[in-house]
Amino acid sequence: MRTRVRLLVQLTTRHGRYRRGLVHAANSLTPNEAAVLADLETHGMDVNQLRDVLYGGHVLVDDPELYERWRFPNVTRERLSSHHRSVDKQSYPDLGMHGPLVREKLHGRTATGTWMQLEKTPAAFGAGHRLPTWNDVLHLVDFVIYRVTKQNVGPWGLSAVTERRPMYLSPQLMTTVPLPHGTAQKLTSTLARLDAEDQLVNTTGHSHSDLVHRFLGPLRKNPLVELAPGLGRGRGRGLFSNSQVWVTESAASTASQLLSDDRRSERWTLPDVVNARPIEINVGARRVRMAARLPAEARKES
Repeated sequence: MRTRVRLLVQLTTRHGRYRRGLVHAANSLTPNEAAVLADLETHGMDVNQLRDVLYGGHVLVDDPELYERWRFPNVTRERLSSHHRSVDKQSYPDLGMHGPLVREKLHGRTATGTWMQLEKTPAAFGAGHRLPTWNDVLHLVDFVIYRVTKQNVGPWGLSAVTERRPMYLSPQLMTTVPLPHGTAQKLTSTLARLDAEDQLVNTTGHSHSDLVHRFLGPLRKNPLVELAPGLGRGRGRGLFSNSQVWVTESAASTASQLLSDDRRSERWTLPDVVNARPIEINVGARRVRMAARLPAEARKES
């Protein structure tokens, strides 16, 4: 899980600007941090949304079980915050957690689920009386920046995804809009035909690639399920739905130069064959004629 989260963070660095030290912090992330980000991915977070989360975006997830799931022993502590004041803070106090990647992860309950936000500077606000620390002063500075810019101050940037305009993951919609009957019927028949063709290719073996033999085609009772969002399936388009992530390849300049070089003297050629004996080999219905070079001992015996 930690390796997967590290790779996702590295992918986000392909597009966007972050504060320094993000990749180094990702290499040092704790299992608890990885669990939080992995849960967000499970609930539909893609690479673009991960960027907003690292910037300090306010996230709402319609899953109340995450509130207790993210309460890690000996790590999570109770915090005071101004988020979601309508929730009973005595029954559901806000919880904070330190980490090299999340810096300060703060989460709590909502009426229908759980909210989460990353902060740049940890604060000591919590139960009991404590003397203010330098981190508390820096936290107030971040609050002033938020009031001026109207953006959250996250550990690796600024985000306009605030509590007023939050990021929703796995929202529990009261109603769903089904596809028209004709469209659903056409899609179902088309996807079923494609699945049948995949199975036919896997059975007969007539294909230009061996990938279909290694990765068998799907067997789905309802092909439309793959296109529809749902719990555990994300939003139907996968992790990289709208992500601005690409693959770069370095040009093989040396190999290209060698292949296009016309200098005959440097090319490899067959050595001159001396004391060779012709040999014929039957390969199925074909006869291959070749020459074998005799070693010195065999030449003396012959």
